[in-house]
Amino acid sequence: MLAYYLKNTIQFAVSIKKVFAVTILFLQSFQLYAKDYPASLFGIYSDGTSLNTRSIQAGIDYINANGGGRLVFYVGRYLTGSIHLKSNVTIHLEEGAVLAGSLNPYDYDKKMFTAMILAYDQDSIGITGQGVIDGQGRTVARNVVHLIHSGVLKDRFRNDRPQEDQRPMIISFRNCKNVAIKGITIRNAASWVQTYDQCKNLVIDSIRVDSRAYWNNDGIDIVDCDGVRITNSFIDAADDGICLKSHDDKAFCNNIYIRNNTIRSSANAIKFGTVSYGGFRNIRIINNKVFDTYRSAVALECVDGGFLENVEVDTLVAINTGNAIFLRLGERAPGRKGKFEKVKISNVTIDIPATKPDVGYEYEGPIEDMPRNISPIVIAGLPGQLINDVSFNNIKINYPGGGNAFFANASLDRLDSIPEIPEKYPDFSMFKELPAWGIYIRHAKGLQFSNITLNAAKKDYRSPIVLHDVHQSQFSGINVDAPGQTNQKKNIHMYKSSGIVTK
Repeated sequence: MLAYYLKNTIQFAVSIKKVFAVTILFLQSFQLYAKDYPASLFGIYSDGTSLNTRSIQAGIDYINANGGGRLVFYVGRYLTGSIHLKSNVTIHLEEGAVLAGSLNPYDYDKKMFTAMILAYDQDSIGITGQGVIDGQGRTVARNVVHLIHSGVLKDRFRNDRPQEDQRPMIISFRNCKNVAIKGITIRNAASWVQTYDQCKNLVIDSIRVDSRAYWNNDGIDIVDCDGVRITNSFIDAADDGICLKSHDDKAFCNNIYIRNNTIRSSANAIKFGTVSYGGFRNIRIINNKVFDTYRSAVALECVDGGFLENVEVDTLVAINTGNAIFLRLGERAPGRKGKFEKVKISNVTIDIPATKPDVGYEYEGPIEDMPRNISPIVIAGLPGQLINDVSFNNIKINYPGGGNAFFANASLDRLDSIPEIPEKYPDFSMFKELPAWGIYIRHAKGLQFSNITLNAAKKDYRSPIVLHDVHQSQFSGINVDAPGQTNQKKNIHMYKSSGIVTK
């Protein structure tokens, strides 16, 4: 008994010692990383005209070499070109501090992309505070255009704009771990606002993105990252609001959590798959709001041979948004077939306007891409390459109706004429006219639709729901409220479909 007591006493003492040691290390780490260095210590000027690039970099390098800490910017305007953030260093912007991008395109460095703040292969980095990062992107982009016109800078200059990688984004991090972006406001990028590529353990919380300065102003781009939280943020972007991409066929976006954000976009609010070589797995999109958005509230696209699986969308409200939900499985590279399955979408309310939803915003979505009659929910796979195991529950769509029958080129007796276009850039308007005013589904199986309400303010010549090559699927609690829509049994039109259960 004494031996047993002594043994347990020794084990307890060892455990306490370990806990104490871990606590001391934590406290030491906390003290270490909490150390603040004022920007002025490194000769960084807040007058808005002195170019501080080398001074800011000297401050980052010093803090990195001396164990880490925060480089703190107080009230003022700090002009800079490209700076490279290093391990254990946080840039902290106090309220009233503005980190402003240089107007000279040659003040920016380019690795994979050109950016104002870069970090490659770093650990424990951050940008925090209540201050502002202003890329001054409209003027920077204009100066890039001037260099192209003068012949100094070579560029393909497609669509009267420089290539994306010639224009500096604000943040570009690649292969970094333990990244925190909190509290700040980010404005006016010349290209994508912020891109995080193959990063791990990334937290973006309570930030504000206000970027309508130029083309390609994606609010947040997440590329092949693992362990990401995007929460409590406001995003107003000329291009996609939150965009997940997969550039590497050996990597994928994994464990992504997008919650409690408000998004406005002249493209899509939340989108996967501008590029989708690898894939998307284990992603939760919870309690988000969307308004005045030109394209889709949610667009899930897998078109480059990757996979999309285990995705949940729950509690989404979208007001004045051009399209509700767009799911697409494509094949842009012949022979690279993707997989799209296990998606759950619940508790969604979306109001579709009769007119263009982003009228009056800078860089509106293009009029020529607008379909003439919109279908709020579109699910489109490919022949022999079906979207599988998708559920929709408790969905309410308010649609203006009033589709113009003179535009019809996809009536119910011509469903096979709707083009497949597997190689085309994915977007809800890619098929132009579709034969359903509520839900159009083609090339899918294993679908579950329950408690679906489709409201149309005006009579539409099209059917509420059209199924084409859809199999082993169930539809229950479908309620259609539209002028002239009296027979609920005729709500669903089925073509080349099998195993469809309606309740």
